[in-house]
Amino acid sequence: MHLARFPRVKLCHAPTALEFMPNLTRHLDAGPHGSPQLWIKRDDCTGVATGGNKNRKLEFLMGEAKAMGADHVVTQGAVQSNHVRQTAAVARKLGLGCTAVLEHRVPTNDPDYQDGGNVLLDNLMGIDIEYRPADANMQAAIEEVGERLKAQGKKPYLIPGGGSNPTGALGYVNVAMELVSQANDIDLRIDRLVHATGSAGTQAGLVAGMAAMNAGVRVLGIGVRNPKPLQEANVRKLTEATLAKLGVSAPLAADAVECNCDYVGAGYGIPTPGMVEAVTLLARHEGIFLDPVYSGKGMAGLIDLIRKGAFRRDENVVFLHTGGAVGLFAYRQAFSAAA
Repeated sequence: MHLARFPRVKLCHAPTALEFMPNLTRHLDAGPHGSPQLWIKRDDCTGVATGGNKNRKLEFLMGEAKAMGADHVVTQGAVQSNHVRQTAAVARKLGLGCTAVLEHRVPTNDPDYQDGGNVLLDNLMGIDIEYRPADANMQAAIEEVGERLKAQGKKPYLIPGGGSNPTGALGYVNVAMELVSQANDIDLRIDRLVHATGSAGTQAGLVAGMAAMNAGVRVLGIGVRNPKPLQEANVRKLTEATLAKLGVSAPLAADAVECNCDYVGAGYGIPTPGMVEAVTLLARHEGIFLDPVYSGKGMAGLIDLIRKGAFRRDENVVFLHTGGAVGLFAYRQAFSAAA
């Protein structure tokens, strides 16, 4: 795969580290089924705006925007969107205007959530913010904003939620290649790659990249929003579109897309005891901060699967950290009992 064929703006501090987690491995190994060897891919350390997985996608999305002559980007997400924060920062870095449409997706009036965390940083960057109620058609909302900007003589570039389209997914095709190269260099056999899956772009890029390389690395997405059938359908559709963009004609294997959506809890962005435990364990055993919406629930799923004996002790499991620790400041009450 020759990704240099696609417009790109280099943004990320890459390659991000691939680190062994000895303390968490030892802690979980004390359970009745033991623990696999646990590794973490530090895509929380990609650089811009405290880092995170969206910077990987934005390299290709912003490359396309610049190639099209855009002077303003429009995107959307939940109020505490990590994607919006990273998009806003990259837009400012590149001298572009930015409008974000934020959905009141999480049912809370907590001032920490409404004004802290990512929202605080969005406001510091001085972007234009509009709000929509829960369950609004957010794609239609950014299209409406785009038409308004065109009427003002601007050249907007629209980025879907999470940056999740075939262009954005190229960022995680690139990560798949980066990760396999790192593993090869240290003679590490990766048996499973686990991460939080939401808007589908990260998982679609990883699955497409692994499939195109015939890497033999199974990717498991731990869902944070949708039920399993819908999430797997979304990921498969985007994976196939990404492979088509790459020019890969081989059909995607029937079992290539795997999601476990048992750890969503009451809904997107709503804390669960497992998420609180996972965030706390990573902080206290490895000094690594997860986020409460994505990586926290993703790690909660991985920990529970380990406790249920889903992995052997001799397996190597890599957890992809997608970033978002800024969001912890919006969820202070959820962690008050763990403090």
